[in-house]
Amino acid sequence: MAFIKVLFLLAVVCVAAHAKYAPKEKDSKEAESPTPAADGPAGASGPGGSLDISKLGGTGDGKTDSTKAMTDAWTKACAGTGKQTILIPKGDYLIGPINMDGPCKGEITIQLDGNLLGSTDLTKYKRNWIEITHVDNLEISGKGKLDGQGPAVWSSNSCAKKYDCKILPNSLVLNFVKKGLVSGISLINAKFFHMNVFMCEDVTIEDVTITAPGDSPNTDGIHIGDSSKISITRTTIGTGDDCISIGPGSKGINITGVTCGPGHGISVGSLGRYKDEKDVTDINVKDCTLKKTSNGVRIKSYEDAPSVLTASNLNYENINMEDVANPIIIDMKYCPNKICTSNGNSKVTIKDVTFKNITGTSSTPEAVSLLCSDKLPCSGVQLNDVKVEYKGTNNKTMAVCNNAKGTATGCLKELACL
Repeated sequence: MAFIKVLFLLAVVCVAAHAKYAPKEKDSKEAESPTPAADGPAGASGPGGSLDISKLGGTGDGKTDSTKAMTDAWTKACAGTGKQTILIPKGDYLIGPINMDGPCKGEITIQLDGNLLGSTDLTKYKRNWIEITHVDNLEISGKGKLDGQGPAVWSSNSCAKKYDCKILPNSLVLNFVKKGLVSGISLINAKFFHMNVFMCEDVTIEDVTITAPGDSPNTDGIHIGDSSKISITRTTIGTGDDCISIGPGSKGINITGVTCGPGHGISVGSLGRYKDEKDVTDINVKDCTLKKTSNGVRIKSYEDAPSVLTASNLNYENINMEDVANPIIIDMKYCPNKICTSNGNSKVTIKDVTFKNITGTSSTPEAVSLLCSDKLPCSGVQLNDVKVEYKGTNNKTMAVCNNAKGTATGCLKELACL
């Protein structure tokens, strides 16, 4: 009997020891979640984590290709739940084209403390450089740079000569992104557009700096198309093309506190280049400064537009012009480099446009140019407190208003052409 008691006590001790040191069985939710990021030196996907590309094989010497490290970081982050952070630490990381496709399981932050350099080997690119698609709750922030290294390839841009030219890679493309934030970063020397926002909703771009030489080809700062509820604020842009261009299908766009120059100004359009373009409405540009740009606030459309569309409820307020050519311009006969057809059959309607408290200086005598279509005149145009003066010699400040209907109040008398 005593022997049986001893065996029983030994069994109890063994079971207890096994329970103490055996791995804890995961419940169903834990079993579905990957290992937390802190478990490995590079981080891993899981319920919140950080992935450092320098620990995934990236080298910040500006020469070693770190594309795989960036791709691996995205794959793990997108698969993880909770808040996932991709860290680009200080250094210069050379990367080729990357497609960051969603949808992702959690929220993604790309923390740009270092710089990403775009490969100059054009044979690597099918479309763009950094392209983020179908991702909700995205943040790109930091003090680092996205350097497209455009000077090495700008000579390959033939768009000034060919209507259907081969488009060079855009630097940062957001496609179908909802609830996005781009904050604090710099974009420099894009091969083509610096940032392209397409089919996005509820995206904020703030405290961003975009820089390229004034003679760099087609280096738009931010282009927006087919998107809604896009906010651009406290951003400085100087490029070789439009600082901001708002394309077809855009609505609910708010631009505040932007400094533009050099460049072609802040533009709606061009509109009417392609078939089946959608309307543009509810565009607000406020408290901005334009310096030595070739245009100020501009609306442009092709005269030979293949489809019917309307641009309406466009509001410009508290804009300061500093030595700007064409400070206020509506151009419904837009035809860059004379490579389009001018047949007068405009199908673009422009209406309900307000220019309020536009001040400063013009580098050309025509401070206001409303060049609308005789077939579809502009309507509902308001010039309120427009006081932009030509500072040159031998000419006086003037306005040209063709086929524009509306009112002018509180303007310099030379500009009250409506």
